[in-house]
Amino acid sequence: MSTATVELRRFGHDDLPQIRQTLLDVHADAYADRKDEEFVQRFPWFVDHWGGRAGFACVIAYEAGDPVGFTYGAPGEAGREWWREYLTETPADPSTFSISELMLRPQWRKRGIGERLHGALLEDRPEALVVLTVDTKRPRLQAMYEGWNYRKVGERQPFPDSPLYAVMLLNRRATG
Repeated sequence: MSTATVELRRFGHDDLPQIRQTLLDVHADAYADRKDEEFVQRFPWFVDHWGGRAGFACVIAYEAGDPVGFTYGAPGEAGREWWREYLTETPADPSTFSISELMLRPQWRKRGIGERLHGALLEDRPEALVVLTVDTKRPRLQAMYEGWNYRKVGERQPFPDSPLYAVMLLNRRATG
C-alpha cells in the first residue's frame, strides 16, 4: 500500500449521484466500530446536505481503482459564519470554505493520504479561511490539524447526539 500509487480524483455537486455510494461505503468502513451510534447512522443525511450545495467539492483517493478515503466540503455563506462567535476580531476577509469530512479506511490511515486529500481539496479554493471540527475526544486528530496550521478557536456541539467538537480555523492568507 504505497501512497505513490494512490490517485486523487475531484468531484463536484453534479457528481453526487455517481459518488454517493462510494462515500457511504468508505464511511461504513471508517466507522465500523461505531456503526450503532445514532449520529453515525445519520451520515447519509450529511452527504446529501453537503452534496446539495452548489459549491460542493469532493476529492476521493483511489488505489488500484478502489476508494480508500475522501474529503469534502463547501463554501460558507457570507454573513452566516457560525465560527465567528469564537473570535474576538473579525477577519479582514471572512470568506470561508467549510470542510465537513476527511476520512480514510482504517488500513490507509497514517500514510500521508489525509494530508494529500486535504491539499487537493483546497488547492484551487479562493476562500481566505477554512473551518472544520474535530471530536474533542480525538486529540491526535486535533494535533494533526494543528500541524497543518489550523488553530482551535472554540468548542461546539452542533446536534444533541453529536460529539463535542473542537472548532478549528485555518487562515490561508497567514500561512500561504
